[in-house]
Amino acid sequence: MAQVSMTVNGKAASGEVEGRTLLSSFLRDQLMLTGTHVGCDTSQCGACVVHVDGEAVKSCTMLAIEADGAEVATIEGQANADGSLNVIQQAFQDHHGLQCGFCTPGMVMSAAALLKENPKPSEQEVREYLEGNICRCTGYHNIVKAIMAASGQDVTAIAAE
Repeated sequence: MAQVSMTVNGKAASGEVEGRTLLSSFLRDQLMLTGTHVGCDTSQCGACVVHVDGEAVKSCTMLAIEADGAEVATIEGQANADGSLNVIQQAFQDHHGLQCGFCTPGMVMSAAALLKENPKPSEQEVREYLEGNICRCTGYHNIVKAIMAASGQDVTAIAAE
Protein backbone atom coordinates (compact mmCIF):
# COMPACT_ATOMS: atom_id res chain seq x y z
CA MET A 1 0.00 0.00 0.00
CA ALA A 2 1.11 3.53 -0.75
CA GLN A 3 -0.07 6.92 0.42
CA VAL A 4 -1.06 9.37 -2.35
CA SER A 5 -1.84 13.04 -2.01
CA MET A 6 -3.10 15.36 -4.72
CA THR A 7 -5.22 18.41 -5.20
CA VAL A 8 -8.58 17.49 -6.72
CA ASN A 9 -10.83 20.28 -7.93
CA GLY A 10 -8.87 22.73 -5.81
CA LYS A 11 -9.05 20.70 -2.58
CA ALA A 12 -6.42 18.55 -0.91
CA ALA A 13 -7.15 14.84 -1.21
CA SER A 14 -5.22 11.83 -0.01
CA GLY A 15 -5.65 8.16 0.54
CA GLU A 16 -3.98 4.80 0.70
CA VAL A 17 -3.87 2.81 -2.52
CA GLU A 18 -2.44 -0.40 -3.84
CA GLY A 19 0.21 0.12 -6.49
CA ARG A 20 -2.20 -1.13 -9.16
CA THR A 21 -5.05 1.26 -8.25
CA LEU A 22 -6.13 3.29 -11.25
CA LEU A 23 -6.70 7.01 -10.92
CA SER A 24 -10.31 6.48 -12.05
CA SER A 25 -10.84 3.98 -9.21
CA PHE A 26 -9.25 6.29 -6.65
CA LEU A 27 -11.45 9.19 -7.75
CA ARG A 28 -14.64 7.13 -7.83
CA ASP A 29 -14.18 4.69 -4.95
CA GLN A 30 -12.15 6.63 -2.40
CA LEU A 31 -13.02 10.25 -3.15
CA MET A 32 -16.61 9.45 -4.22
CA LEU A 33 -16.27 11.60 -7.36
CA THR A 34 -18.42 9.33 -9.47
CA GLY A 35 -18.81 11.74 -12.38
CA THR A 36 -15.66 10.22 -13.84
CA HIS A 37 -17.15 7.27 -15.69
CA VAL A 38 -15.43 4.04 -16.65
CA GLY A 39 -16.86 2.53 -19.78
CA CYS A 40 -14.18 0.26 -21.19
CA ASP A 41 -11.08 -0.06 -18.94
CA THR A 42 -9.00 -0.09 -22.13
CA SER A 43 -8.58 3.62 -22.95
CA GLN A 44 -10.96 3.36 -25.89
CA CYS A 45 -14.08 5.28 -24.85
CA GLY A 46 -12.91 8.50 -23.15
CA ALA A 47 -15.65 8.51 -20.50
CA CYS A 48 -12.96 8.73 -17.81
CA VAL A 49 -11.13 11.83 -19.07
CA VAL A 50 -9.88 14.12 -16.32
CA HIS A 51 -7.18 16.80 -16.30
CA VAL A 52 -3.90 16.09 -14.55
CA ASP A 53 -1.67 19.12 -14.21
CA GLY A 54 -3.71 20.77 -16.95
CA GLU A 55 -3.49 17.90 -19.46
CA ALA A 56 -6.42 15.71 -20.49
CA VAL A 57 -5.76 12.08 -19.56
CA LYS A 58 -7.80 8.92 -19.58
CA SER A 59 -7.86 8.10 -15.89
CA CYS A 60 -8.53 4.39 -16.49
CA THR A 61 -4.97 4.04 -17.82
CA MET A 62 -3.15 6.11 -15.20
CA LEU A 63 -2.18 4.77 -11.82
CA ALA A 64 -3.24 6.80 -8.80
CA ILE A 65 0.37 6.86 -7.59
CA GLU A 66 1.37 8.53 -10.88
CA ALA A 67 -0.89 11.45 -9.88
CA ASP A 68 0.74 11.83 -6.47
CA GLY A 69 1.37 15.55 -5.95
CA ALA A 70 -0.60 16.52 -9.05
CA GLU A 71 -3.45 18.94 -9.65
CA VAL A 72 -6.44 16.90 -10.84
CA ALA A 73 -9.64 18.34 -12.26
CA THR A 74 -12.79 16.24 -12.70
CA ILE A 75 -16.24 16.99 -14.06
CA GLU A 76 -17.38 17.81 -10.52
CA GLY A 77 -15.02 20.78 -10.49
CA GLN A 78 -16.13 22.29 -13.79
CA ALA A 79 -19.15 24.30 -12.63
CA ASN A 80 -18.86 28.00 -11.92
CA ALA A 81 -18.14 29.10 -8.34
CA ASP A 82 -21.85 29.78 -7.77
CA GLY A 83 -22.73 26.22 -8.84
CA SER A 84 -24.12 27.20 -12.23
CA LEU A 85 -23.01 25.33 -15.33
CA ASN A 86 -19.83 26.57 -16.98
CA VAL A 87 -19.93 27.69 -20.62
CA ILE A 88 -19.15 24.21 -21.99
CA GLN A 89 -21.69 22.44 -19.78
CA GLN A 90 -24.32 25.04 -20.66
CA ALA A 91 -23.58 24.63 -24.37
CA PHE A 92 -24.03 20.85 -24.06
CA GLN A 93 -27.43 21.49 -22.48
CA ASP A 94 -28.44 24.21 -24.94
CA HIS A 95 -27.42 22.25 -28.03
CA HIS A 96 -28.60 18.81 -26.85
CA GLY A 97 -25.05 17.46 -26.77
CA LEU A 98 -26.04 14.57 -24.55
CA GLN A 99 -28.60 11.83 -24.43
CA CYS A 100 -27.92 9.07 -21.92
CA GLY A 101 -25.14 11.18 -20.39
CA PHE A 102 -22.65 8.38 -19.84
CA CYS A 103 -19.98 9.85 -22.13
CA THR A 104 -20.77 13.46 -21.21
CA PRO A 105 -18.23 13.96 -18.39
CA GLY A 106 -15.41 12.76 -20.63
CA MET A 107 -16.70 14.80 -23.56
CA VAL A 108 -16.91 17.97 -21.45
CA MET A 109 -13.41 17.43 -20.03
CA SER A 110 -12.04 16.75 -23.52
CA ALA A 111 -13.83 19.84 -24.85
CA ALA A 112 -12.28 21.95 -22.08
CA ALA A 113 -8.82 20.67 -23.01
CA LEU A 114 -9.41 21.37 -26.69
CA LEU A 115 -10.68 24.90 -26.09
CA LYS A 116 -7.70 25.61 -23.82
CA GLU A 117 -5.34 24.54 -26.63
CA ASN A 118 -7.39 25.98 -29.47
CA PRO A 119 -9.99 28.58 -28.41
CA LYS A 120 -11.63 28.76 -31.87
CA PRO A 121 -11.39 25.28 -33.42
CA SER A 122 -12.92 24.46 -36.77
CA GLU A 123 -15.64 21.84 -36.98
CA GLN A 124 -13.08 19.40 -38.41
CA GLU A 125 -10.65 20.12 -35.57
CA VAL A 126 -13.38 19.39 -33.01
CA ARG A 127 -14.27 16.12 -34.72
CA GLU A 128 -10.60 15.07 -34.88
CA TYR A 129 -9.98 15.98 -31.24
CA LEU A 130 -12.93 13.84 -30.12
CA GLU A 131 -11.68 10.72 -31.91
CA GLY A 132 -10.66 9.29 -28.52
CA ASN A 133 -14.19 9.68 -27.11
CA ILE A 134 -17.05 7.34 -27.94
CA CYS A 135 -20.73 8.27 -27.78
CA ARG A 136 -23.24 5.58 -28.58
CA CYS A 137 -26.30 7.83 -28.57
CA THR A 138 -25.89 11.20 -30.23
CA GLY A 139 -24.04 10.68 -33.49
CA TYR A 140 -21.69 13.48 -32.34
CA HIS A 141 -23.39 16.23 -34.35
CA ASN A 142 -24.83 18.06 -31.34
CA ILE A 143 -21.67 17.48 -29.31
CA VAL A 144 -19.68 19.24 -32.04
CA LYS A 145 -22.26 22.04 -32.15
CA ALA A 146 -22.04 22.43 -28.37
CA ILE A 147 -18.25 22.70 -28.40
CA MET A 148 -18.32 25.17 -31.27
CA ALA A 149 -20.95 27.23 -29.43
CA ALA A 150 -18.88 27.13 -26.23
CA SER A 151 -16.02 28.62 -28.24
CA GLY A 152 -18.28 31.55 -29.16
CA GLN A 153 -18.69 30.55 -32.79
CA ASP A 154 -21.86 30.57 -34.88
CA VAL A 155 -23.19 27.02 -35.14
CA THR A 156 -26.06 27.60 -37.56
CA ALA A 157 -23.93 26.55 -40.55
CA ILE A 158 -22.93 23.18 -39.08
CA ALA A 159 -24.61 20.54 -41.23
CA ALA A 160 -25.86 17.25 -39.81
CA GLU A 161 -23.86 14.28 -41.00
